Amino acid sequence: MLRCMVFVVCAFVAWAGTPADAGAKDWWGTKLPDAPTQYIFGYGSLINTASRNSTATTPIPAIPVRVSKEFGYIRTWNDRSPSGFTALGLRKPNPGEAATTINGVLYPVEGSDMSKFDAREEGYARVEVPLSQIEAVGWQRIPETGHVWVYVPVRSTEQGGSGVPGKGLPAADASFPLLESYIDVVVEGGLEYGQDYAREILETTDGWNQYWLNDRELARRPWVHDAKAAAVDSLLKTTPGPEGDFKARLFAEPYADRWIRQNEQVGAK
Repeated sequence: MLRCMVFVVCAFVAWAGTPADAGAKDWWGTKLPDAPTQYIFGYGSLINTASRNSTATTPIPAIPVRVSKEFGYIRTWNDRSPSGFTALGLRKPNPGEAATTINGVLYPVEGSDMSKFDAREEGYARVEVPLSQIEAVGWQRIPETGHVWVYVPVRSTEQGGSGVPGKGLPAADASFPLLESYIDVVVEGGLEYGQDYAREILETTDGWNQYWLNDRELARRPWVHDAKAAAVDSLLKTTPGPEGDFKARLFAEPYADRWIRQNEQVGAK
């Protein structure tokens, strides 16, 4: 009996003394399989999580980033939607003008989602952004490899454009105004990352002008449907860029009256 107990104890000691990782694979440095290789840089409505996810098959996480001025573009109001408003786009600098940094978000695109975003961004061309010209602005790192795409407006020569992305594009006018409902989506997307980030969007956007229609739902009582309307207005009124034209923003009735009268005056000359 004693000999049996000694054998059991020795066997237990021998087992307990075996290193826990003996024969185990060293997982350090191993990446998850099927990592994304295609990404989109969003600088307008795509910054807004709800807007972005309305196109994606499943919710897509995004990280805040900034594109270098070396990329060679300026964010501006220059994409005319067929429905009758001007959306954000990018343009090439004019002679003697410098490009600017552009903040936005970076997110992965997999499966059929790229074609879905291409369809959403009809009238834009997909242009690749070098990874070396993108910096993270938060604690998340940008991907080390892969391709990053950004949508740049383009109009064919038949449409009166140049056929070159970011060139020969018209500004907002009375028939294709800036829409407050669209601006709200962009700025509220920026506010997801803080006031400074949202303010940077506005400061680095060119092309603000007096053709600005306040088309919010219940525009005279916007807080009923949008709790962030006051925060958006505060930024628009105090940020270089939009602040100069904010007073020209009009509700639908006075907007129509102003430009009808102006057209009549032009026609009378």
